[in-house]
Amino acid sequence: MNIFIELPTWLGDTVMATPAIENLVGVYPDSNLTLFGSTVSIQAMENHPSVVKTIVDKSRQKGNRFINLYRYSKELSNFDIAISFRSTLASKFLLTLIKSRRKFQYKKEKKIIRHQVQRYNDLIKKVTNMDVKPQKQKLYFTPFKYDKKTLGINPGATYGSAKRWYPDRFAEVAEKLSSEFDIVIFGGPNEIDIADEIEDILINKEIQATNLAGKTSIKELVEYIGGVDLFITADSGPMHIAAAFDTPTVALFGPTNHIETSPWMNENSHIIRYDMECAPCMKRVCPIKTHECMKKITPDDVIDLYRSLNI
Repeated sequence: MNIFIELPTWLGDTVMATPAIENLVGVYPDSNLTLFGSTVSIQAMENHPSVVKTIVDKSRQKGNRFINLYRYSKELSNFDIAISFRSTLASKFLLTLIKSRRKFQYKKEKKIIRHQVQRYNDLIKKVTNMDVKPQKQKLYFTPFKYDKKTLGINPGATYGSAKRWYPDRFAEVAEKLSSEFDIVIFGGPNEIDIADEIEDILINKEIQATNLAGKTSIKELVEYIGGVDLFITADSGPMHIAAAFDTPTVALFGPTNHIETSPWMNENSHIIRYDMECAPCMKRVCPIKTHECMKKITPDDVIDLYRSLNI
């Protein structure tokens, strides 16, 4: 069974699509998967045992995107099933070009609020014509083994600044827990500044931290997050990585809907959020400029929750 899959663009969405992909492979255990997607999505999934080919989508980088997708389609043919987890016109165009007996594209729900894992899994229900249930998220990497009890903090959120908490507050939490944990700061290439700011605050307080922002591959990011003893993060791709490994997690939610993107099936995860009239606004930047949904969350909220968990 030769199956083409266009992965979601974002890291977190790719992790949330893994229960659907596991169900697909469960129904078709002899599957040979060809994956197409962004650099981060491909790196997150290339270790899957059913993957035989991966292609990084560079169609946006130079020239006309649709012409570039047409060129890609010449490499993509003779599939039994072609699936896209993206709902865009470009993805529809690519599916039209691919030679496959059956084709399926994800469609966004606009009125029903439920978890994104369930939405992606519904696509696989259509593909398999079976009522498969989404189970845990699955990434094929081995968690890193730290020498000491380790706290991971993830101050970034790729989608936009509205989801981010504040460097001084992350630093305060890290300071208060530094007697119990070694501290590791995570982040992508676009989050180096905020990670450096946290590191500088801690250095000024004579607290040592390992700053990995912008220094890890996706493989290393997954392995390092999978091995920490406590993870403090905003709603982000790394939060979903932590959920895949049942990493004890404190997740800070503001402008996004926790029903749709909470840590899926991680019994060790706990959310801090405040009900507000303007939240969830789902905006990249706070539309009223006050950012109260994240400002209301204090370092003591995080510390008190951690103490109550008895990790």
